[in-house]
Amino acid sequence: MLGKGVGVGGTKAPKPSFVSYVRPEEIHTNNQEVAEKEVALHLLPGEQLLCEASTVLKYVQEDACQHGIYGKLICTDFKIAFLSDDDSTLDNDVCETQFKNKVIGENEITLHCVDQIYGVFDEKKKTLFGQLKKYPEKLIIHCKDLRVFHFGLRYTKEEEVKRIVSGIIHHTQAPKLLKRLFLFSYAATAQDKPVRDPQNHTVMFDTLQDWCWELERTRGNMKYKAVSVNKGYKVCERLPAYFVIPIPLPEEEVPRFQGHGIPIWCWSCHNGCALLKMSALPKEQDDGILQIQKSFLDGIYRIIHRPPYENVKTEDLSSNFLSLQEIQSAYSKFKQLFLIDNSTEFWDTDIKWFSLLESSSWLDIVRRCLKKAIEIAECLEAQNMNILLLEENASDLCCLLSSLVQVMMDPHCRTRVGFQSLVQKEWIMGGHCFLDRCNHLRQSDKEEVPMFLLFLDCVWQLMHQHPPAFEFTETYLTVLSDSLYIPIFSTFFFNSPHQKDINMHHQRQLSLPLTQSKSSPKRGFFREETDHLIKNLLGKRISKLINPSDELQDSFREFYDSWHSKPSDHHGLLLPRIEGPEVKVWAQRYLRWIPEAQILGGGRVATMSKLLEMMAEVQSLQEKIEERNNSQGALQAKAPSLLRNSARLSSLFPFALLQRHSSKPVLPTSGWKTLGDEEDLAKREDEFVDLGDV
Repeated sequence: MLGKGVGVGGTKAPKPSFVSYVRPEEIHTNNQEVAEKEVALHLLPGEQLLCEASTVLKYVQEDACQHGIYGKLICTDFKIAFLSDDDSTLDNDVCETQFKNKVIGENEITLHCVDQIYGVFDEKKKTLFGQLKKYPEKLIIHCKDLRVFHFGLRYTKEEEVKRIVSGIIHHTQAPKLLKRLFLFSYAATAQDKPVRDPQNHTVMFDTLQDWCWELERTRGNMKYKAVSVNKGYKVCERLPAYFVIPIPLPEEEVPRFQGHGIPIWCWSCHNGCALLKMSALPKEQDDGILQIQKSFLDGIYRIIHRPPYENVKTEDLSSNFLSLQEIQSAYSKFKQLFLIDNSTEFWDTDIKWFSLLESSSWLDIVRRCLKKAIEIAECLEAQNMNILLLEENASDLCCLLSSLVQVMMDPHCRTRVGFQSLVQKEWIMGGHCFLDRCNHLRQSDKEEVPMFLLFLDCVWQLMHQHPPAFEFTETYLTVLSDSLYIPIFSTFFFNSPHQKDINMHHQRQLSLPLTQSKSSPKRGFFREETDHLIKNLLGKRISKLINPSDELQDSFREFYDSWHSKPSDHHGLLLPRIEGPEVKVWAQRYLRWIPEAQILGGGRVATMSKLLEMMAEVQSLQEKIEERNNSQGALQAKAPSLLRNSARLSSLFPFALLQRHSSKPVLPTSGWKTLGDEEDLAKREDEFVDLGDV
C-alpha cells in the first residue's frame, strides 16, 4: 500500500525546512508601497467581480503557517482569487510550478470547488456558515480537489473583512438556482466555439447514427437496435433521446412505465454476449398495478431469455452491493487524511495514518468495485452469459460498473477518444446526476456522493498496474476529476441530457429575470425501495440468479488466477490485481498539494527519465561500435535530452511545487545528464477535451 512520503529503502524523508519571504509582523511596513500597486485581475467572458479585500496574507502550508505573502483576496461569480503584490518573488525565489491549469491559476479556487470554510477566532478553528456576528482573524478554505488555503485578515480593514468573508460564504455555501450558475453567463458571452475534428473526435451519442456506429463497432447490431422512441424526451426525461434495446422488444413497450423496466444495451462482447442495464419499476402498493407490473416484467424476461440471446445473469446493485451511504461516508473520512492545514498537523497524524486509511474503508470500496467488475467480465468472457445490471434509476452504480467493465474488456475504451466517448455514453447520456452528486447547487448535502471520482480511482488502479495498456496517463484522469468543479464545461453540471438541452438551448435568455426552474425529481438512496420491489415483482425466478453460488465463486477464482498466470495482452482483456497491497492510494490525485508527501528525485517520472537516459547511452555506444567497425572513427555521440534536470523531478510530478531551498534528500544524480522536454510533457497532460462541447 502506498504511503505518504516514503524515500529510498522505505525510509521517510525528514521534516523539511522552508525559507520564508514575508513574515506577518513585517507586513505593516509595506502597506504604503503596496497601496500604490495596481493588481491586475483576469476575468473570463461573463465573469463579474463581487467583492475584494486588500492587505490579506496568504500563508504557506509549512512551518505551522507562520509565513506567507501579502496581496489582495477577490471573489467573483466564478472563483476566489488571491493576487500577490509581488508575483516575481513567489515565482522566482521559492518554487517552480511544473503543471499549470489553462483555466484555474495556482491561487484560484472556483466557487464550486469550495468544500468547507473555517474561521480562526482567538486561535480556535470554527466552521463558518450563514450570517456571522463576529468575523475571523484568519480564513481557512478546504477545497474539493483537496487544496487548503489560509488567509490572514488581521491587517485587513474591518469593512473589507466583513464583505469578503460574507461574500465567500454566501456564494459558496448558500443554495443556488440552476440558471444562476456561472456556466450560463460564460456560455452566453464566450466567443470561441469548440471545433470538432472529424478524424479524431469524441462520439457524443446524441444522434441515432452514433448509437448505430457503436453497435456496429461492437458487433451488437445482430441482436440489438437503436431506437428514437424518446426523441424530444416525450417518453422519459431521465433517458437520452436515443438508446439501444433488444430487437424483439416492441418499441411501444418502452413508454408503458416511462422507460422503467426496459433492458437498455450498454456494450457487446466479442462472443455476442451483452452488458445491459435496467431501472426498477416505480414502487406501488395497489395490487392491480403490481400485477400489471409483474406481467410486464415477465414479458421482458421472456424476450431476453430466448434465442438468439444467451442466458442472463441479473446483478441487483440495489441490495447486493454498495449503498450510496457507504460510499459517501467512506470518502468523507478518507479525504480528511489529505486536507492538511500545516506541516505540524501532517507529522502529528503520521504515526496513525495507515490505521486511519484503513478505517475510512475507501480502498476497500475501490477493491469491491474492481472485484464486481471482474465478476461481470468473467460471466461475459468465460461463461457466455448476458449481464443485466439492476438499479433504482440505473444512473449511479450502473454507470460505474458498466464503464469499468468496458475499460477492462474493450481496448478502444483505453484510448483517449474512446475513454471520452465511454464517459459520454455511460455517464452523460446514462443520466448520472452530476448536479446532485457533486452538490453544485448546495441544496442537499446527503445527495453528494463522489461516484465519478470512485470510477476514476478504479481506472487509475488499472492504469497503475498496466500503464502500457492506456493511451493516456494518470495526469489526464486527475485533470478530468478537477473539471467536475469548473463551471465552464457543461459536461458535469446537469442531471440528465434533457436537463442540459432545455437549459443550454435557452442560454440567451439569461439577461431576463430568473425564476426557479422545475427541478428534476430527487434521486434518493434506494436500498429500501428496491428490496421491496424485487421481492414483490421479480419473485424467485430472478432471485435465484441474484444470489451467487459457490460454483460462481470458484469459477471467478479460476478465471482470475488463470488470467494473471499468463503474460498480459494490453490490446485485449485487462484485469487488475485486487489483493490487499495491490489496491493503492492514488497519490497524484490525493497527495499532490502536500509538500511533505513528495519525494524529490523519486517516483515513476524520475525513474522513467533515468531509463530513457540509459537507453540513449546504450544507443550512443552502439553507434560508436558500428562506426569503429566501419573504420569511420569513433565520433562523440550526444545522447538526446528527454527531460530537463531530472534531479528536480518529484514523485508527484507534474503537480508538485519543487522548492529550490529545501533540505529534503534527493536521489544521487551526479551521473545524470540534463534532460529536456519536461514542460512539453506537462503541457501535453494539460489537455482536457470538454466531452459536452466537442
